[in-house]
Amino acid sequence: MSEAGFLYRPLDTPKRLADGLWIVDGPKIRFYGIPFPTRMTVVRQAGGGLWLHSPIAWTPALAARLAALGPVAHLIAPNSFHYAGLPGWATRCPGASVWAAPGVAGRAVRHGVDFPPHAVLGGTPPADWAGEIDQLHLDGNRLMDEIAFFHHASRTLILTDLIQNFERRRLGPVMRWLVLIAGTRHPDGKMPIDMRLAYAGRRDRLRAAVRRMIAWDPAQVVMAHGRIYATDGAAELRRAFRRLL
Repeated sequence: MSEAGFLYRPLDTPKRLADGLWIVDGPKIRFYGIPFPTRMTVVRQAGGGLWLHSPIAWTPALAARLAALGPVAHLIAPNSFHYAGLPGWATRCPGASVWAAPGVAGRAVRHGVDFPPHAVLGGTPPADWAGEIDQLHLDGNRLMDEIAFFHHASRTLILTDLIQNFERRRLGPVMRWLVLIAGTRHPDGKMPIDMRLAYAGRRDRLRAAVRRMIAWDPAQVVMAHGRIYATDGAAELRRAFRRLL
């Protein structure tokens, strides 16, 4: 299968998962030469503004489709690797607030990306979305910090790279081997090996964080790469982290 085969089409199109919550699948990016699909999660807040998690590349068509849902209010860079699409949105949505996990701006600058002024995310939701979206700081080594989010109304856990779940039928031969080695093949998606190494010395804190996510009792789990878990979200967390728990 060609690289394009693993993309979740249609691209740049909001796909409704629940009232006030959509995913938008985007084009591939390359990370150290390896192709990855991209995905943004969109939440419409009670006030009507849109909360964009891991924004994919801005396009006029996507901007128009989102405008039909509401104005862009918040732009979220949720971990150390998911920031490339955000500056384009910040430029075109100057009224939006920018938020980033710890370390994002520094990494962006090192890779030649002019990251916009922003507030740093932590383990407590800011007043801007407290009560609607909860959050949890998963602090790994110096290369990885990820903020997990939970949308209460739809019971959706929103992750980035903490779990990946690639479908074999969508992958070319090389990616099939890489996904097998990483341990991220559907239906048994889990933490990729590089993420496991990032949290190797912090297993107790990671275990506590996973237990808190399970306590949220998510109905579904959305992640940036691969097939989402549309049902039994808490059970999927127990499965994905069974060796840790």
